[in-house]
Amino acid sequence: MKSTCGALLLTLAVGCGPVDGEAPAPPPDVGTSIQGLEEDNGLTMNGLTMNGLAFNGLAFNGLAFNGLANSTFTSWFQQGPLTTSLFMKYLVRCAVPAGQSRTFPDGGFTYTWPGSLGLAPGWSGGAPATVEEQQVVTACVAALVNKFGRTVGVSVLGANAQGQLIPYTDTELSDYPVREACFFGNMFNDEGFFVGNDQAPLAPSQSSLRACALEGSTECPPLVHIGSCQASCTLDPTGTYYTRCTRGGRSYRPITTRLRTQDVVVCGDGICQFTESCGSSNRYDDCALDCGPCR
Repeated sequence: MKSTCGALLLTLAVGCGPVDGEAPAPPPDVGTSIQGLEEDNGLTMNGLTMNGLAFNGLAFNGLAFNGLANSTFTSWFQQGPLTTSLFMKYLVRCAVPAGQSRTFPDGGFTYTWPGSLGLAPGWSGGAPATVEEQQVVTACVAALVNKFGRTVGVSVLGANAQGQLIPYTDTELSDYPVREACFFGNMFNDEGFFVGNDQAPLAPSQSSLRACALEGSTECPPLVHIGSCQASCTLDPTGTYYTRCTRGGRSYRPITTRLRTQDVVVCGDGICQFTESCGSSNRYDDCALDCGPCR
C-alpha cells in the first residue's frame, strides 16, 4: 500500500499496545468480538501513512515476537509513532484472537495492542501472511475506518482466512439492522482498499459518521468506492454477508458491516448532528431545520 493507508477507520485519539506470546485462544463469541470493535471505531482515513506492509517486515516475519523484533519494523514504526501505533492497534485487533496481545518496546515506552477477531491464525502465530490472511485483515482494517474519526457501533461479519465464520446471533442482526457495506482489497501488496454500499446510497437529507460507504463518498481516500456490493460480490446462502468480491479480475475475501438505526441521521429530526451543517434547506450539509441558518 503506497501512502494510501491514510483512509482507514477508527479514532486517532486512542493509544495502542504490544504482543504477548500466549497460546492461541479459542475463537471469541460474537458479543465479545463485536463489542471490542464497537468501542473503537474511529480510525480516520488520514490516520495512517505507510509504504506497504510487505516492506516493514510484518508480512514476511509474522505477527509474533520475531515479527516485531526486527530493524525493518522498528524503522518503519519510528517514522511516525502516533499513526503507526494507531494502525498497529487495529491491525492486531483484526488479526489476533481475543485473549492475546502484541507488544513493542520503543525507547522508554512499551506499546501493547490486544487482539479480538483472530482473522489471521497463521500470521498471528508467526508464519508469513498468506494471501487469504492479507485480504481479510485488509478488509477488517478498512471496515473500521470512518470519515470523521469518531466512535460508531458496527457489526462485523464474514470469515477468517481459513474460512471459519465470525460468529453472530439473531440478536446482533436485529440490533444492527442497517446493511452498510462490503470492504475488501490487499494493502500488503499495494492492490489497495475498496468499499461498496450494501443498500441504496443515503438520501440528500441523511448522513452518517460512517460516510465512506453509504454516501458513495469519494472523500475517503485511499478507499475506492465501487458502487453496489451486489455488482462485485457474492452473498452467502443466507444472504447475510458477502463471501467473495472481485475487482480487476482478482478475487478477494471481504468483510461485511451493519449499523444501528440511530447511526443514520436525518435533517429534520430537530437535532443538529455532528455530520450536519447550518444552511437554508433540508440537505444534511445545508440543514436549516436542525442547525439553523448560517450567519
